[in-house]
Amino acid sequence: MIDVVAHGTGEASALPVPITFALIGGSWALAGSFAVLALAWRKPRLTASGHFASVSGRVTAVADSSVTRAMLGVLGIVISAATLILGVVADDEHNPLTGTFYALLWVGLVPLSLLFGPVWRLISPLRAIHGFACRTTGFDLDRGLLTYPDRFGRWPAALGLFAFVWIELCSSNRGSADAVLVWLIVYVVVLGLGSILFGRRWFSSADPFEVFSETIATMSVLARNPDDRSLMLRGPLSGLSTYGSGPGSVAVIAVLLGSTAFDSFTRITMPHTMIERTGVMAAFIAGVAATFVAASMATGGVTSAQRRALPGNLAHNLIPIVVGYLIAHYATYFVEEGQEAVGAWWVSLTGGGEPGVWRTFTEHPAIPASIAVSAVVIGHILAVIAAHDAALRALPRRHQLTGQLALMLLMVGYTFTGLYLLFGA
Repeated sequence: MIDVVAHGTGEASALPVPITFALIGGSWALAGSFAVLALAWRKPRLTASGHFASVSGRVTAVADSSVTRAMLGVLGIVISAATLILGVVADDEHNPLTGTFYALLWVGLVPLSLLFGPVWRLISPLRAIHGFACRTTGFDLDRGLLTYPDRFGRWPAALGLFAFVWIELCSSNRGSADAVLVWLIVYVVVLGLGSILFGRRWFSSADPFEVFSETIATMSVLARNPDDRSLMLRGPLSGLSTYGSGPGSVAVIAVLLGSTAFDSFTRITMPHTMIERTGVMAAFIAGVAATFVAASMATGGVTSAQRRALPGNLAHNLIPIVVGYLIAHYATYFVEEGQEAVGAWWVSLTGGGEPGVWRTFTEHPAIPASIAVSAVVIGHILAVIAAHDAALRALPRRHQLTGQLALMLLMVGYTFTGLYLLFGA
């Protein structure tokens, strides 16, 4: 069985520079970036159709073909079914379920989505089963028994994400295959019933893995050109605005960022009971949401309605920070525990010996420490760039710089706090 442990990157002694220098340097990097942007970036430049290369039309046609989509759906169903079966029948020592669930699925979606876009939409077993069932029976994929209320937005997904990070970080049985199986049963029931009630829109609004993948995929290298739906290669900031606003948009980001900060916090002090852990994690998530909402609304020259809309309109600017923290926090876990999970699959399926695990990151902690600092600082710099570009669109001309100051200070605070939680213990 894969042990679920804290996912921190290591001690401050692993850093190539003293922790104080990293904290100060990261904060100054953000401040310097903002100063340069204020002088040199006077007009909005980031557009969803912006790209540096187009992908061959043949590649787009293959990606869009019904055969490719069907094969990916079947692949998702087969792998999911095999994982669940092995989770029930495999012995505890080599049960691949927990490692597959936490390392390969959750963390693995980050690099896959950064490279190829919202991959979970293509390999989701429940979305595939829903599609096959509708096509077989002649039902409309988009129509359910009820119309999905727009006021719900992404709130169901935010709750689903909270349920995931809760079992990962707060549950007393988070390393148990039985607990993961129960979680997955509830997941299947909720997604299945929701798809019957609301059609396939339920997946894009309520599936925590799909919304997680789509959120990360706003920074993907491979993307769709919104003008003609062809495939293209783009920079990491061009697609951030496609995240959109609406109910639950801030909540999704807050859950991802707040739970990762809480996981780092547990390296410093671990709340003793499950109730305490749940309360502290909820406080971290609420703190991220409250500080971001307050900072994004701290501008003049807008009406009350415009001010209320600002948090949703600017929420996508935090995605580079989320991605930076996920890379910083889970790189070692993904590489090493992912190998453990693959090894458990090998033992369960073949009965052979357990393969060795490449543990260079653990043996050379300066490597993941350097990756972590770089990911956090680069993520925040990209967020400052994105926020500046978004402010040029969303704020009145006279307040385009002053209206960003509170958000800029907040990002400096996030940088300082994030690096301290990762290395300051």
